[in-house]
Amino acid sequence: MLLTYIQNLFSKDKSEVQGDQVLPMEKQLKAWYRANYKMDWGIRNEEFERFEAALPPPLTDSDRMQGFIGSVVFYGFGDDGHGHADPVLSGKLAWEYAIKNRKNKTWQCGYVDFSKPEDIRLRPDAPYRPKGFYYAKIQPGQRFQAMTVSQLRKTLATDTGCGPEGFQFLSITHSHFADLMNARKLPFMALADYDVAPYGYNDFFDAPQLFCSNNKLGLGIGNVDRNYPLFGIPTLQLSCGP
Repeated sequence: MLLTYIQNLFSKDKSEVQGDQVLPMEKQLKAWYRANYKMDWGIRNEEFERFEAALPPPLTDSDRMQGFIGSVVFYGFGDDGHGHADPVLSGKLAWEYAIKNRKNKTWQCGYVDFSKPEDIRLRPDAPYRPKGFYYAKIQPGQRFQAMTVSQLRKTLATDTGCGPEGFQFLSITHSHFADLMNARKLPFMALADYDVAPYGYNDFFDAPQLFCSNNKLGLGIGNVDRNYPLFGIPTLQLSCGP
């Protein structure tokens, strides 16, 4: 029933997302400043200053042919116990910001719950996320709209899917992309680098899905072996920070 409801909201005509809709780095960092201040995350000024002096990786012609539209600033929170960021915490904090910032304009499926981090993980073989600020080139999902998450994962080599980056992209740096979803100009997003165990029995067969309709940003899940025609699968080229 939920899929039918979303299909009725989604028109057949979709405009292509343009690279100029990716914000300049200074605006992305300002968005991180605001979120950090509002949520009291404790990101230090020195981290902002050091990263602000770094240049994002350039977008090549090959990148554009593969659907990449620009570089985005992300942040790795916490520690996974092995010297890398905690990918579940990094997504959780961004989603909490969305809930607070959008003021009753979010929806969350009960089968994905960040208060139960044991039921959410990076998929096996996903690259670790670095601590602190880092760049990634993003392909917003249209290229792989006809594939399942499982099929996409088998094709990944140097690129990877979205994990916490999907939440940070739509909640912090590029909330206007949620508006594009709401206007039916951009497919919804399946986050291929996350696994979700919906019943809490180590049954990791779902991936989170982000969508926006009726001005409400939604968090759901979908089976990794099923294609959802209204959902694209964003991919990333991760880059280390400065």
